[in-house]
Amino acid sequence: MSGQALRDLNTLIRSEKKYECSSKGSLAKPYIENTNGNLEKRKSNVSATEMSINGSGDELANPVTEAGNAEVEYIESGKLNDVQDVDMTLKTLLGGLDSKDWVLVCEALNNVRRLSIFHKDALLDLFRGNLISLIVKSLKNPRSAVCKTAIMTSADIFNAYSNHIVDSLDPLLVQLLLKSSQDKRFVCEAAERALVAMTTWVSPILLLPKLEPYLKHKNPRIRAKASFCFSRSVPQLGVEGIKAYGIDKLIKISASQLSDQLPESREAARTLLLELQSVYEKSCIVTPSTSEDPEICSWEHFCQTRLSPLSAQAVLRVTNIAREGLVLGS
Repeated sequence: MSGQALRDLNTLIRSEKKYECSSKGSLAKPYIENTNGNLEKRKSNVSATEMSINGSGDELANPVTEAGNAEVEYIESGKLNDVQDVDMTLKTLLGGLDSKDWVLVCEALNNVRRLSIFHKDALLDLFRGNLISLIVKSLKNPRSAVCKTAIMTSADIFNAYSNHIVDSLDPLLVQLLLKSSQDKRFVCEAAERALVAMTTWVSPILLLPKLEPYLKHKNPRIRAKASFCFSRSVPQLGVEGIKAYGIDKLIKISASQLSDQLPESREAARTLLLELQSVYEKSCIVTPSTSEDPEICSWEHFCQTRLSPLSAQAVLRVTNIAREGLVLGS
């Protein structure tokens, strides 16, 4: 190797060693310090807004890896504490719900829950404003933590206000049907619980007309959840209420759901048909004209005279199989 080439090689080696030393001395420390500072800041944010790690692992499992991430503690209704200052909470509530900071939105949603439980009358005026529209906005939020907290808020509202919420029910209903039919399991299950609360606390005579359009929705999953709600709500009418609403109308609705695409819709229809059969047989009054021909008052005759031949056959197959099962079980 020539003397000039050797000098060039030695120069290159020295410069590389110098670069390595300067790199080792200048890289990792500032990054680690910055990360630790961010972590402490995030921890303080979590503590300040009643956030904690949610062991379900469904959402935001690592609050350190993504900037601004924290995990919401989904507090059950019975474990919620009262707000410290009702007036201040009311003043800041709408602003919190409309905030661009998702953590503040979750905190505001939990305050709606607290107020509906501990200070029910305090929220009534806000229902006449844009409170429901802001909750619906949170239901549409792509962040699952916000969406699930809004779903839990909806359930508490149904529980607290029942029929007082009917005029504002439509936008909540469509979002809950959508969320209960999506693939993210922990959101879906929360939405199903909210729908159960709705069918439990909202009067069926007011709820059923709002559910009916969704029984024909183009989305089969939404139809299935609507069928589930419908089948839960009808029995709460009671015998006289079902007769007043119209057994004829209800049996036609149920028969149409028997041929639905999803098993959940068909199962809801079968459950409802058995309820309608029971109500019909309890309420069928024997008159002089029917005493001569008891078949006129039978469930079979009722189905055959109210439904198309194919629908009547499908309905009778369902109810007869159930009856045979009861006989065999006894």
